Amino acid sequence: MTHHGSTLPVLGTTSSPLKDPYILDFLGITDRYLEKDLEDAILRELEAFILELGSGFTFVARQKRIQIDDEDFYIDLLFYNRKLRRLVALDLKVGVFKAEYKDQMELYLRWLDRHEHERESGEETPLGIILCAVKRREQIELLELHKTGIHVAEYVTVLPPREELARRLHAAAEHARARTDLGSRGGQVER
Repeated sequence: MTHHGSTLPVLGTTSSPLKDPYILDFLGITDRYLEKDLEDAILRELEAFILELGSGFTFVARQKRIQIDDEDFYIDLLFYNRKLRRLVALDLKVGVFKAEYKDQMELYLRWLDRHEHERESGEETPLGIILCAVKRREQIELLELHKTGIHVAEYVTVLPPREELARRLHAAAEHARARTDLGSRGGQVER
């Protein structure tokens, strides 16, 4: 997806300000909760959440209503990233990533891109973040989400034990290293 001759950054690289995973232990949510509970907690702790998102993010809207074919849709949270010069739509999911989330986010991003009153002159195409409790890496790779401006990231609301955290960080570093090596060679990730 390109706009005004620019290309989207490769998501998940060191040059991207988007993170994975997001540590949301400051929200005070444990065990069972709904997407609305997660959204409410984020808004209560908005400053801390924006700091966790990374640099350059500013809050734009909650439950941003968009209308398509006389049907209402709601973007959970809408941010703007000054460094990327683009809107960032955030879709909150409490469970495991599902392939259909891609279609929903693509719809949001295309609507934001098409409706110029949502974008300022000189802004790049919008990006999407699907924030879910559990990623499905193979599905995400097969869907080629990195080509669509959609980033899928996990979140945790309670920090795991130190050993589990170290294991996850090591696995994430290995995955990032493999993607970086892949990008420099222009090939496919081997399984």
